[in-house]
Amino acid sequence: MDKKENATNAKTNFATEKEKVKRFSEIVTKIKAEIRKDVVGQEEVVDNVVIAIIAGGNVLLEGVPGVGKTRLVRSLGRTLSLPFARIQFTPDLMPADVTGSNVVEKTADGKMKVVFQKGPIFANLILADEINRATPKTQSAMLEVMQEHKVTVGGETYKMEEPFFVLATENPIEQDGTYPLPEAQMDRFLFKILMKFPQAQEIADIVKMTQYTLDEHAEAVVSGADILEMRELSKEVLVAEKVLNYAVNLISFTHPELEKTSSTAKKYLKYGASPRGAQALITSAKARALMHGNYNVSYEDIDALAYPVLRHRIKINYNAINEKLTVDDVIALLIKETKSLTK
Repeated sequence: MDKKENATNAKTNFATEKEKVKRFSEIVTKIKAEIRKDVVGQEEVVDNVVIAIIAGGNVLLEGVPGVGKTRLVRSLGRTLSLPFARIQFTPDLMPADVTGSNVVEKTADGKMKVVFQKGPIFANLILADEINRATPKTQSAMLEVMQEHKVTVGGETYKMEEPFFVLATENPIEQDGTYPLPEAQMDRFLFKILMKFPQAQEIADIVKMTQYTLDEHAEAVVSGADILEMRELSKEVLVAEKVLNYAVNLISFTHPELEKTSSTAKKYLKYGASPRGAQALITSAKARALMHGNYNVSYEDIDALAYPVLRHRIKINYNAINEKLTVDDVIALLIKETKSLTK
């Protein structure tokens, strides 16, 4: 193969990649346009939920009642043409109510056999509503399925159909009758997204939208196969060594106990993010890069996603609380310090 042929092949590969990126961006635009038919505002929330689905991660959505959490997931299910299930978590909910259980049935010939009846977790899109209202025993039933996309019941393992996505909600105001999620489970969420209360004009738009019907209007524009194809494409996105080091240092600098760490961590943090945080940051940054029509991860992608990736993975201490700093404030300080020490 001569140089001319090599150059031709390289040009063809570049054109193909460019077309893939363009198609990726077009599909995301279609998804968001359909969701806009049912959800008012919340642009950043919608963007991050779409990124999480493409990246193959789960989302913890925090917001007061009535801001459209359930509507968002229902609309998303219609847009992606995927089976949707809602699980209302309550203190009396049992693990079998989520995963399913083995039951004894009588066959046509009168014999008895054990049959596994699938629970609501066997859907592609799961809304785990008010997940912190369930007991730790029931919460633990979600650990395996969220991380490994499978369920083990009675010694048998059942795999979920892909794509599989859990969007769990919790109310930041009401704490009575709730059980804080264990750190191991929190770490299995790719993002923690804050769904803010809408502005006055957005409330007016919501009222107008729901006066005639509460049904969703979004239409299917992509299939589960399309999402899996987009996921594979995002894995091919390039990450420069400097950008990778920046992301890794950002995670490392959240640990106050390390010798080489940030002054922000030493002053404001109890503990830092796990290595899973670094994985989440890079994986989601690749999807975000493609959404913006780029085939390489930028510092901007890392900075933008550091907030939803780190919110639930770091714990601020009394100094931060005393100075009235939020978790997001501390993350902003970490980003600023990491840039000065790394770039």
